[in-house]
Amino acid sequence: MTADSGAVSPAGLEPAAGTGVIHDLGYRHYEGPRLGRAAIIRALYWHSLRSAFGIGRGAKAKIVPFLMFALMCLPAIVNAIALAQHPGQPRIIDYDTYLYRLRPLVMLIFVAAQAPELVSRDLRSHVLPLYLSRPMRRLDYPLAKLAAFTAACLLVLEIPLIILYVGTIVSATGGSAIWAQTRALIPGMGIAVLWAVLLAAIGLVLASLTGRRAYATGIIAIYLFLTWTLSTILVNIAQQGPVGPNHVPLGPNGVVPLGARLGGLISPFTVLDGVRQWLGGTNPGPIPPPGNVGILYGVMYLALLAACLAGLAARYRKVGAA
Repeated sequence: MTADSGAVSPAGLEPAAGTGVIHDLGYRHYEGPRLGRAAIIRALYWHSLRSAFGIGRGAKAKIVPFLMFALMCLPAIVNAIALAQHPGQPRIIDYDTYLYRLRPLVMLIFVAAQAPELVSRDLRSHVLPLYLSRPMRRLDYPLAKLAAFTAACLLVLEIPLIILYVGTIVSATGGSAIWAQTRALIPGMGIAVLWAVLLAAIGLVLASLTGRRAYATGIIAIYLFLTWTLSTILVNIAQQGPVGPNHVPLGPNGVVPLGARLGGLISPFTVLDGVRQWLGGTNPGPIPPPGNVGILYGVMYLALLAACLAGLAARYRKVGAA
């Protein structure tokens, strides 16, 4: 189709000089309903959730997410088998910590590998203007991606807890035992929500810094791993000294050293454990009980989350305006 001036000559006549001709190429016209902004966001959310697990792509894209999911579920399955063979035995895994040495490692790999899958490819292909040409607002795109990746992290974190719960109550005797397991499960699932929200926000804001997936994966993995390692080292150094109940280190006055209680503020993983203990969790975790500085972990959690959300919004305002 050409349109030099928009004028069309009468039928059957040659176009006058300097005028254009409109050609009907025979494309089928769409006459169905136009669903609007909400439907676009839902479609983007569903597509992103599938992408987080490699669904709709080749077998290679499914290896990491499904392997991490299986690895996270394995302890719960082992617990169920052990309780089935020895009914009446106590549960060997806690709901709120769920093997605190395994969970951070699995989530580190999952977030580093899958967050770039949701955003880096679109950035590299420069398809954001196509999304924004539809009736959706500039922040709808990152919000849909964040909601989808949070849901993906929730599936990886929550389903093992449900398996652990089902495997435990199947071997439980009496309604009181089942109710006790239910009361223990609910806080554990709440902690998993805190994990999913924060890690999804961190993963997406770091992945949105570059359109190259390998670079984005490296940025996320380095940040999470280095802060986790540094926090662990600082806590271990501060823990040198006498040991109290639950292997908690004690200072010269029988109090946990302040350095050990503050060392967890560096890493998102240890911040999450500090929040867990501040909210009332008593099971041993990667850091000692924060005590009267526990509120700092809550403040740090909110600060990290706010910084990630603000960074994500700023990034996509810039990209959308480009």
